[in-house]
Amino acid sequence: MNRPRVPAGGPGSGPAARHDDRRRTFPAVPPRAAPDGRFAATWWGNAWVEALEDTALDPARLARGRAYAGRGQVDAITVTPGRVVAYVHGSRPRPYRTEIRLRTLGDDGWERFLDAAAARPDHIAALLDKDVPHALAAVADLLPAPGDLIPDCSCPDDGFPCKHAAALCYQASRLLDEDPFVLFLMRGRGEQEILAALTRRNAARSAAEATTAAPAMPTLPARDALPPRTGGRALPPLPEPLPAPVQPGRPPVPPPDRHAPDPLALDLLATEAAARAHAFLTTGQDPVAALTPWQDAVRLAAAHPGSGLTASTRALYRDLAAALDRTPTDLARAVAAWRQGGPAGLAVLEEPWDPPAGPFDRARPALLAADLPAFRPWRNRLSGRTLQLRLGRDGLWYGYESDADREDWWPRGTPDADPVGALTALMGR
Repeated sequence: MNRPRVPAGGPGSGPAARHDDRRRTFPAVPPRAAPDGRFAATWWGNAWVEALEDTALDPARLARGRAYAGRGQVDAITVTPGRVVAYVHGSRPRPYRTEIRLRTLGDDGWERFLDAAAARPDHIAALLDKDVPHALAAVADLLPAPGDLIPDCSCPDDGFPCKHAAALCYQASRLLDEDPFVLFLMRGRGEQEILAALTRRNAARSAAEATTAAPAMPTLPARDALPPRTGGRALPPLPEPLPAPVQPGRPPVPPPDRHAPDPLALDLLATEAAARAHAFLTTGQDPVAALTPWQDAVRLAAAHPGSGLTASTRALYRDLAAALDRTPTDLARAVAAWRQGGPAGLAVLEEPWDPPAGPFDRARPALLAADLPAFRPWRNRLSGRTLQLRLGRDGLWYGYESDADREDWWPRGTPDADPVGALTALMGR
């Protein structure tokens, strides 16, 4: 039977329509069962489905709704803050207008979410890679709980939910699988709004970490430096050279100009020049000469100010990772390790090894004596549920953190020769 289809964009849609960050319309979603038989593939997509299933009063209606979704009877889905709307085809020729309502987050909830996301580079990298860390989702109750989803439908069925609302819920979970920012829009804020807020927080964090002003340049009046050379007068001594800065400075942001070279390329060139000049000045060695292509890519990304929020920096991470057959998340994790400990930190991330008897064997008793949690040993690593220590070949202990029981370890903290000191710093004691 041929059924009329509702236009995806609605009135006013088309190439000339103005972009609205708080309104997104998606074409009909083809069903795709997950390998384990569930309708959604991601943990947050299934959490969305479970929130409705846990409060459903009639399992039979859920089964029919699942079948409707499986047959593609849900038309284009429109998502706005607090509302998911679509036309769902049933047994009658005319489709039913179906919607699911949910509570939006208040300003306090969004502030908690944004602060938590900006505080950890792994959270930012996960979001940009279309992933939702468990810990980040729990900060502001982003995922719906049983009873949070309120179905409504123009059909005469008064079930809770009716089969049309259930079908919409199942298909909406597929949107969440593809793009977690759809979930954030359901809770009240669009993707560009969130990324802009994270960018502002990142800029403020970078400004707070900026180095102090360089010392004033010593000067000598020209009349004293170049006196008339008469009567055998000697020139005064030159001022002492300035001390080398603690770290290379950051280049200024070039002004926008469509005729100028790529701002990202200019920024990378300036940052690279400053870093290499600083290394030559302080060590007399070229820091790039002995690096592998992967190490050099990590170094370049780590030297770039910011943490992957802007479109240009996301492009940098994507292109560098693709050139070496890695993912942007691989690169972001490696950048965190490089910023933690340079080449030694990257080696700790990527190269497990068997340390000789000595410091590693003494670490576990020292942690237990300090009333710290017990850790499982494996090669050069001591692992707990959320914290991990890795012994580097340089004799330093490197801290790592992961969401509970996920084995998704990210470098955190400052390396320390004392495992107790490294762990207590990581725990914020």
